[in-house]
Amino acid sequence: MRPAAASGMTAPHVRKRTHTTRPPTAAARRKMERAVRAFLQASGADLSDPNLAQTPERVTAAWLDEFLDGYRTSPEEALGERYPAPKGARGGLVVITGLRYRSVCPHHLLPYEGRAHLAYAPCDSVVGFGRLSALLDCFAHRLILQEDLAREVVAALVRVLGTATAACVLEADMTCLRLRGEEQSHARTHAEAYAGRLRRPGPLRRELWARIDAKGRRGR
Repeated sequence: MRPAAASGMTAPHVRKRTHTTRPPTAAARRKMERAVRAFLQASGADLSDPNLAQTPERVTAAWLDEFLDGYRTSPEEALGERYPAPKGARGGLVVITGLRYRSVCPHHLLPYEGRAHLAYAPCDSVVGFGRLSALLDCFAHRLILQEDLAREVVAALVRVLGTATAACVLEADMTCLRLRGEEQSHARTHAEAYAGRLRRPGPLRRELWARIDAKGRRGR
């Protein structure tokens, strides 16, 4: 995996990758299976239906192994190995646009998915572009609001990479907004978080949004 490029270079589209997480304990798996079975019983479902026979196990596997595996990964583990920043990279901007992500809203336990755009100004070290995707998943694969997801990603970039300047811009299709309540089927939500020089309007913020907008134009 190549390190994130030098100043000003935008990463190409990166497909989602699976990163290593600690497996859930057997006790946690059994506890969730019992909870899912109780949920089905409370809903009035007929548990003698053959289609529901293995549902508690299947649901538990989906939630523990895929939807919520971020709880078992730290930002340091997600970002992995760090490399010395290339000469001339300090003060520039590393940008990756169009990262696909999915998460679960903590209010109704309904999924949402969308695209993320991440940026940081290297200080002494950089990481591979794939590690930025892994960091996003580390927080997205939890019960988390879109706004908090953006803030957590930026805080981790600042803390782990030692950069003072970072950004996370998220757009999402919210199931809880599309399928319930007002049923706004075409609505898309946005959340942004910035640190350092990107917090203020200026040349660096304009550079970031020019790259995000360029990605949007290519995608249309």
